[in-house]
Amino acid sequence: MNPSNLRVDRDALMARLEALAQIGAAENGACCRLALSDDDKAGRDVVVSWMREHGLEVSVDAVGNVFGMRAGRTDGKPVMTGSHIDTVRTGGRYDGNYGVLAGLEVVRALDRAGIVTSRPLCVAFFTNEEGARFAPDMLGSLAHVGGLSVGEARATRAIDGAEFGAELDRIGYAGDMAPGTIVPHAFVELHIEQGPVLDAEGITIGAVEDLQGISWQELTITGQSNHAGTTPMRLRRDAGFAAAMLAAKVRIIARDLGGAQVGTVGKIDLHPNLINVIAARATMTVDLRNTDETILREAERLFAESCDAVARVENVEITARRLARFEPVAFDQGVVRLIEEIAGGLGHSCRRMTSGAGHDAQMMARICPTAMIFVPSVRGISHNPAEHTDPADLGAGADVLLQALLRLAEQE
Repeated sequence: MNPSNLRVDRDALMARLEALAQIGAAENGACCRLALSDDDKAGRDVVVSWMREHGLEVSVDAVGNVFGMRAGRTDGKPVMTGSHIDTVRTGGRYDGNYGVLAGLEVVRALDRAGIVTSRPLCVAFFTNEEGARFAPDMLGSLAHVGGLSVGEARATRAIDGAEFGAELDRIGYAGDMAPGTIVPHAFVELHIEQGPVLDAEGITIGAVEDLQGISWQELTITGQSNHAGTTPMRLRRDAGFAAAMLAAKVRIIARDLGGAQVGTVGKIDLHPNLINVIAARATMTVDLRNTDETILREAERLFAESCDAVARVENVEITARRLARFEPVAFDQGVVRLIEEIAGGLGHSCRRMTSGAGHDAQMMARICPTAMIFVPSVRGISHNPAEHTDPADLGAGADVLLQALLRLAEQE
């Protein structure tokens, strides 16, 4: 068979997506496989079994990243694809999972066609990409590229108090291989867009050329509990009101800077959290993102000034704790052009675009030529049980991935 005519088995891809979605299945079609949980272990076990079914040599590193290697005609650096299989608490069935399972379907297609690539191919899934249980997100891929030591990773505490290392040992995925042992020739991550652009414009393939920088921090605001009826407004040290002011300021900063700047307050916890008591303490998260590092730094500066002003005016104490900070990433132009060329050759509409979400690819870009392929998310919904992508689009993205990996794996 002419390799350019090779396609993935879409039905097989959909069947595996469905099977994996049943592990950690929750109400309303949600999927919950938090990193290093029992359900994450069950999902890992299934995906590893599929890797072995295809004859891949499976290795696991010291932070739980999993790699399935398909031998090539030479022993050069492999071409890698993959993503993650952990989810947020109320996730959908495609985020992360699609990129890993599409990689396995590429292997299946090559096996059936009897094609052995020059370079080895590697299908990977990284630990704790979501950051929903352990911070920072993309922890596994960050460790793979040398941005986090094994010791630092193992000492990380989950939102439920569990220690990363203890949980990794408990589920049996603390491997012997040092993170970063496998350095790819190139890395291509296939993913649903998780945004509305492709769906709104009726475009099938996104060739992702850059990715937003991310700044996460957690604020603790300390005031004083007091009676809601007897304490005059001018004498209050209201941590809840201070949190509300800062949440509004995040929106104002994003609006005033404009362009690609976005800002989100995704979580606010009040203590004692009673209807008739002024809040003594508020804990809140702040998420700032931009494709321009200079503007992202300006957003951080403006928000820090706002914290100082609110603390002074409202007579509260505000402390900030950095959760994650990643600079914007520009992907390899050669790989981006290759994705565009392949999409067009397969008859799919394609546009260049920015990723507003963080992905393992942003870490891998530190060590090898990297890019991403996006397919549409219906109405832009993700991290939600209603997350959906049409099977035809899922198949189209997997076909583009197949051809991209084939081309990259024949490079000298």
